[in-house]
Amino acid sequence: MDWLYSLDILDGAFVGGAVAAGVAVLVVLVAARSDRWRVQRLLLASAAGTLVGLTFYAVWDAADFLGLYLPEDVGRLLMATCAAGAVSMACLWDRPAWRRALAAAGVLVVAVSGGTAINAYFGYDRTLGALVGVSTGAPIDLGALAKDVGPARGASAGKLLSGWTPPAGMPAVGRRGTVQIPSNGFPARRAGVYLPPAALTAHPVRLPLVILMMGDPGTPDPGAVANVLDAFAATHRGLAPIVVVADQIGTKGDPACADSTTYGPAESYILNDVVPWARRTFNVVADAAHTAIGGYSNGGACAFKLAAERPALFGAMFSASGEEYPGAESSQAAITNVFHGDVKAFDAAKPAAILARHRGAYSHITAVFTVGSGDPTFTPGVRRAEQAAKAAGMIASIRTVPGAGHVHGAIGGGFREAFEVLFPVLGLG
Repeated sequence: MDWLYSLDILDGAFVGGAVAAGVAVLVVLVAARSDRWRVQRLLLASAAGTLVGLTFYAVWDAADFLGLYLPEDVGRLLMATCAAGAVSMACLWDRPAWRRALAAAGVLVVAVSGGTAINAYFGYDRTLGALVGVSTGAPIDLGALAKDVGPARGASAGKLLSGWTPPAGMPAVGRRGTVQIPSNGFPARRAGVYLPPAALTAHPVRLPLVILMMGDPGTPDPGAVANVLDAFAATHRGLAPIVVVADQIGTKGDPACADSTTYGPAESYILNDVVPWARRTFNVVADAAHTAIGGYSNGGACAFKLAAERPALFGAMFSASGEEYPGAESSQAAITNVFHGDVKAFDAAKPAAILARHRGAYSHITAVFTVGSGDPTFTPGVRRAEQAAKAAGMIASIRTVPGAGHVHGAIGGGFREAFEVLFPVLGLG
């Protein structure tokens, strides 16, 4: 069953196939010869389904249910899915019997198609295993990792690549897996880990470290960044950063990248637990110049905030389709649940406010912001975040991922754009 659990349900071919299957079943059902009553029945079913989807979308956002805001694109997907499902149900009275059987199957196929498309929008679960709560990442055996001296602490940019000769037998691709990082009380899920080919040799060079965080909904899955960095490593002698995909969300709800009595010490977990643990555990150059923090969507906002909070820890940061600040999509929930109604505290915790309080402390940080060309919802906030970073003294830039929306293309494409800038910054280009 491992192959089934490992199925990538965010892959464009899988998502496209699922949607195409739903459309095909619907076309076959609707294309049957119809009398006036059947046409009216299908039109009424479609209208009723659309209304159900619209009501669900409106009520969810109005109630701020689970602190999760549903963008308009998701609302449209919900309405289309409900409408298609209702039409399939309306065909349960068709004849002959095979059409009724197809209609019954169509309800399930349409639900899977719509659910797959919505999951792809958020980038929530990458694999089928993650969707049903089964971990597909093998635990990393930390005791089996070889270490070597490599470059000294504080090695200058470029030294990592120039002093490295790939040994015989080096793997062609990196290793991905999971590990439980000790916590100071934050209920974090298992972190993802990516080890590039150069880290898997008998005498590895010390490599840069990247702390990465994914979106919410989402899981600390290293798959997307591993795919991108395996491609980079193939053209960089097996070199790429060691990546720890940390869980900034936990198991209780979105903590808005802050310490709180409601969700636990989310910020402290990343800064005081994850970063020191990763530097002790992996064969990395343990200085700011070779340490980056980044993330996608919710994780991108968190990376921006933490780089602003602790600039001495990082020499680079990146935000792929990130929110402008933690809690941007569900501000009222964050104010109520994290900051206990204190609006001033919520505003003071925004990256732009933190940067303004510490101008001059960021000139050593290279910051990359990416956004999909087809993501009008997040683009304004990404642009404001980049402007705030630049105003505070960071070496900031923004890159657009052609043809990407907010999820699948934006994740892989955003990571590629970011690492094109950061590879030489981290000493690998």
